[in-house]
Amino acid sequence: MACDFNIRDSFWDPAFSHHSYLCDNLLIVADSFNLELLCPTNNVFTRYSDSNSGSNSTIDLIFLRSGSRELNSHSIIPNLQLSSDHALLTITIGITEENIDSFKFSIVKNSEEESRFIEEVLHTIKSINTDDLVNSFKLEEATKSLASRINYAWKINSKRIKITKRFKSWWNKEYNNTLNTFWSSRSWENWKSFKHKVKAMK
Repeated sequence: MACDFNIRDSFWDPAFSHHSYLCDNLLIVADSFNLELLCPTNNVFTRYSDSNSGSNSTIDLIFLRSGSRELNSHSIIPNLQLSSDHALLTITIGITEENIDSFKFSIVKNSEEESRFIEEVLHTIKSINTDDLVNSFKLEEATKSLASRINYAWKINSKRIKITKRFKSWWNKEYNNTLNTFWSSRSWENWKSFKHKVKAMK
């Protein structure tokens, strides 16, 4: 969160001797979003007056997620303000590589596996003995049993598939066949048919 907050306060502006309740309110709001105020590497003003009678101030602030390693690394660069009366605030945030699971379990829409899964889930729900749900303990026990049986039904009917950069959750055999029809014929009509189906599903 970065902005010209237009709040002068001694908390971030050493040239200003007063403390404002607006500062407290801003910090409370930022904290509610798990954000912390950044400390600049160089303690200079962020806004510069365009007249001799005016005073320079620090009213531009940056907040980052609490616990971030970059919390004390942003810089104020007054000589890059160009025609603005505000200095440039810069920060470099490194992006680390993230391991994302490239596989997921899925059931193809309108497949035999989907029909079997739905049938087993319905059978499981119908077989719940509601007469025995006399207290919260029994209810929780029945809920856990229901979840376990549905998870098992999913496990035996779903298939492990690889997620690629071109992975689309809505893609099925019908789209594959339509696309293959186009590739074999290269006809404009088959291409329009394929695009129409994809657009309708999206």
